[in-house]
Amino acid sequence: QVQLVESGGGLVQAGDSLRLSCASSGRTFSNYAAAWFRQTPGKEREFVAAINWKGQDTYYADSVKGRFTISRDNDKSMLYLQLNSLEPEDTAVYFCAAGHSGIEYDDYDASYEYDYWGQGIQVTVST
Repeated sequence: QVQLVESGGGLVQAGDSLRLSCASSGRTFSNYAAAWFRQTPGKEREFVAAINWKGQDTYYADSVKGRFTISRDNDKSMLYLQLNSLEPEDTAVYFCAAGHSGIEYDDYDASYEYDYWGQGIQVTVST
C-alpha cells in the first residue's frame, strides 16, 4: 500500500503561484509513476500532469502546459506540482496519485492507471 497526503493548497489571486506537495509513505515511492489530477463539482476528475518513476519523463494537459511543472524527489518520497500564472479556471480539488511504473506513455492521463490516491486539497483562484 501507498499512502499519499497533499499539502500546499489555498486561496490565491489570478496570476499568483502556488506549490502543491504530496508526501508518500508505505511502499517505496520510487517504484511508482505519479500524477496530479483535479476535480470540480459536477465534473469528472481531470488529468493535470504526470511523471515517470525516475522523474525523467513528464506529461501535461494542454490546459496547464507552460504554466505548471511536476517534479519528484524519490529520496524524500515527495511529489510536487508548481502552479504558475494561475487562472480562475484552475480552481479545483487537486489529487496526487501513484501507479505502477510500467504505464505506457499515452496512458499517463488515464485515472484508471493509478491505484493510490490522496484525499485531495483545495486550490481556489480568485479574479
